[in-house]
Amino acid sequence: MSNKNLHITNGDSLTNYLRELDFEDDILTWREMLCEGPTVPLIDSDEFYNTRKNFLSEFYDVEISKYNLKESISLLDNIDDYDEVNLWFEYDLFCHINLLAVISLLHQKEINKPLYLICSGRVEGEKELKGLAELSPNQLKNHYKNKIKLTASDIDLAVALWRTYCGKDHNIFKPYIVENSSFKYLTNCLKAHLERFPNQKNGLCTIEENILKLIKNKDIKSEHHLLGNCLNHQGFYGFGEIQYRRMLDKLSDFYDVTDNGVKLNRKGHEALIGEHNYASEIYNEIDFGGVSRLDYQFSVSENKLIKTITNVN
Repeated sequence: MSNKNLHITNGDSLTNYLRELDFEDDILTWREMLCEGPTVPLIDSDEFYNTRKNFLSEFYDVEISKYNLKESISLLDNIDDYDEVNLWFEYDLFCHINLLAVISLLHQKEINKPLYLICSGRVEGEKELKGLAELSPNQLKNHYKNKIKLTASDIDLAVALWRTYCGKDHNIFKPYIVENSSFKYLTNCLKAHLERFPNQKNGLCTIEENILKLIKNKDIKSEHHLLGNCLNHQGFYGFGEIQYRRMLDKLSDFYDVTDNGVKLNRKGHEALIGEHNYASEIYNEIDFGGVSRLDYQFSVSENKLIKTITNVN
């Protein structure tokens, strides 16, 4: 008798792809972006759902009625029907925060089924990192064939990291950067996360600085062209169009858009030079889990987060 598996995917694109490839087992599609906005540790709770609905409505105009994570998670109520759970998540920060949450949710529900990770990233013969839905059918099936069984220590690590993400001190992530685990891209994602806070020197996070560098170094024809470059040159973040549109809006005072293209203005050049800290002017007040982005700044020299002066008690 063959195993009956539950697949948990990172989004509708992959779910649809798996169906096209005749994956017939049940699929729980994880539709969230927990890398942004406030979170609470207990996931399947009214506090969690209300917190996330309010954030997505306020920051991204997502209709509260369309937030259906609770309905998706209800599939876990029949977990005894399955022999194992397969987690389909990618190499980037966007996916890894969701992955930590999914593993923590299974832990909170005391689900002890074997967990397997199918994680894309570096692919033999390819120069660029690849998302799961970008893989060819043969590549995707090969990833599934070589899926990694998560150990008890892997699960404990994911649970600890989720609690840390929901907490007030994200410097606690630092020791985990060098910890060995089955999450081969975790080190890159934790580093990328800490660098999302404003740089102590110029007030730009790594993403914002990269956007300005793209404008400076490339012949950007339009805002649409800029958006495409942001999506294609973002390293380990894995953010979507909706997130980048918001970031570009926050940076609009640093560049000009004309018929001749997109160019840095004086403020944009000064920001890259680092002569002034622009964090308060950008005012990207978004939360990352349990902390506000503006409460901390990233010190390159100390390689850690420092309390923003106005928020030091």
